[in-house]
Amino acid sequence: MVLRLLLLLGGLLRATEPAPRCETGQETLGQCQTVQKAKCVDIALSSCTDVAYTQTMYPNFLDQKSREVIEYSSEYILISVLHNLLQGECNPDLRLLGCSVLAPQCEKDKVIKPCRHVCENLKKNCLPAFDAIDMAWPYFLDCDRFFAGEEEGCFDPLAKLRGEVDVEEDLPSDLPATFIQFKHHSYSQMVSTLKKTASKCSHIATTYSIGRSFEGKDLFVIEFSTKPGHHELLKPEFKYIGNMHGNEVVGKELLIYLAQYLCSEYLLGNPRIQTLINNTRIHLLPSLNPDGYELAAEEGAGYNGWIIGRQTAQNLDLNRNFPDLTSEAYRRAGIRGARLDHIPIPQSYWWGKVAPETKAVMKWLRSIPFVLSASLHGGELVVTYPYDYSRHPMEEKMFSPTPDEKMFKMLAKAYADAHPVISDRSELRCGGNFVKRGGIINGAEWYSFTGGMADFNYLHTNCFEVTVEVGCEKFPLEEELFTIWHENRDALLSYMEMVHRGIKGIVSDKFGNPIKNARISVRGIQHDITTAADGDYWRLLPPGTYIISAQAAGYSRVMKRVTLPAKMKRAGRVDFVLRPIEAWPNKLLRRSMEDVYDPYDPLELFDPHAQHGQPEARGGSPPGREKPWWWSYFSSLDLHKPLWLLKRH
Repeated sequence: MVLRLLLLLGGLLRATEPAPRCETGQETLGQCQTVQKAKCVDIALSSCTDVAYTQTMYPNFLDQKSREVIEYSSEYILISVLHNLLQGECNPDLRLLGCSVLAPQCEKDKVIKPCRHVCENLKKNCLPAFDAIDMAWPYFLDCDRFFAGEEEGCFDPLAKLRGEVDVEEDLPSDLPATFIQFKHHSYSQMVSTLKKTASKCSHIATTYSIGRSFEGKDLFVIEFSTKPGHHELLKPEFKYIGNMHGNEVVGKELLIYLAQYLCSEYLLGNPRIQTLINNTRIHLLPSLNPDGYELAAEEGAGYNGWIIGRQTAQNLDLNRNFPDLTSEAYRRAGIRGARLDHIPIPQSYWWGKVAPETKAVMKWLRSIPFVLSASLHGGELVVTYPYDYSRHPMEEKMFSPTPDEKMFKMLAKAYADAHPVISDRSELRCGGNFVKRGGIINGAEWYSFTGGMADFNYLHTNCFEVTVEVGCEKFPLEEELFTIWHENRDALLSYMEMVHRGIKGIVSDKFGNPIKNARISVRGIQHDITTAADGDYWRLLPPGTYIISAQAAGYSRVMKRVTLPAKMKRAGRVDFVLRPIEAWPNKLLRRSMEDVYDPYDPLELFDPHAQHGQPEARGGSPPGREKPWWWSYFSSLDLHKPLWLLKRH
């Protein structure tokens, strides 16, 4: 009996032993097994579909052997909900970093590890957000354990966010220097084109980012100047902004073409372009809403929709998201001595939802003393100017001029008159409704809205901004882009040249020291501008005779009479030397700029490049509470809850 049991047990053991590996020619005999080599497979994880590669391999670095196992894991659930847990911070960076571990890149049946330096940089920037909700750094984002150094061969999982995944088609090497490819550019193609252009003209151009979109895309700017990256004394600052509404794409493409045109024409010795760049610092931001553009692009060119892609990933209309300073300007207009300029942002504004793109623009405006700007939109063919919000809130169409009405009309006409279609007198065309107005209109008289970027520029900074509707089609076909460019090229240049109208100068003390934030006032115009850090200023003015005064805290006022001839196309030089006074009267119109901005200013604390505002520290566990508030996100997991996220575990 015992012998029979031993024989049976031995048979079972032999049956459970793995068959030996096959020698050549033995596969069909059933006496051996073939070792299955892991192969690359398509990524089918919904939270990782936007990574920069298409294939992965199982098992992953966590030894999860299939897509199903990953989808039910606490690690995958975490990267799917991190956006909500961290209130949008470090999004989508952390998700893409997590995907690089859960679904690593696979090429030629070989797994490639993500780069360690990317993990380390992200951890440095994002760890405070985890601390704020009392959450430990995820174990599977251990930079030493699951990531590799560049010398080992690694890939950057965030390259797509920075536009470093070059998807442009190869072009012939013998193309002329003036070649421009008239096409729709994806985000990556746009960034690549801007960087190549800046590299081609590195002595006069550079690229930089003013911040990041809600989904983490850099808001790229290309700058042209004889000293790129630096403000130069008495050189005015100009900016164009495109694609504020993601589905209005013409402005974006025009600015990409304009960047290439400025570079190539400068190199070829075009005197108009060389004069412009030598005397102006130019900033081009082709896409303020790259997240919305991506959504609109899915519909494709030729789609003339008014909704899809217009707003940001947060479902916010950027041209309704700026502080309403126009209402405050109307309130102040009847107060003697009150100024309609540099109005501070009300604290109530920060109680609402403010897009990171909006904050990035506001921070940008404070960092550079912009003089003139235009925002390029689509859906009509007309140039509008402030105010965009009606002086009577119940009136949807009401002429609502600024104190600089004459100058704004002159600026708008500079673009309209140089545009062959806008200046066409035919009413049977796109924009024909505005023919009798010369192709321009006061914004509130067209239709009133609050929270616009143009009004904010004028009322919070020195910058004058108009809005250019560059065409009735929001997303035209590619074959139309060449014609659109040629219709707008001279208008874009003519408008930039308007930054040199009016007066400019330096305000200093008797020792030649520059005076920052001195006020430049024009009698009869209830709107001042202020001097920059170097004491220089630019005041846009139409032809005429003016009484100009300069004043600053602790100094006496100096007044000068200035005449600007009608044919004068360069800013007149008007310097001021202020003398100190012993007693300083306390008047509203003489307040220094340090007093204008509220001492508690959320915008000063906002880092547009790293994190979109600090989340409230609501994750601390109060006495008697065992788990933090975010633990409920993992309630569906019974045996595999992420105890590794608990700091005190």
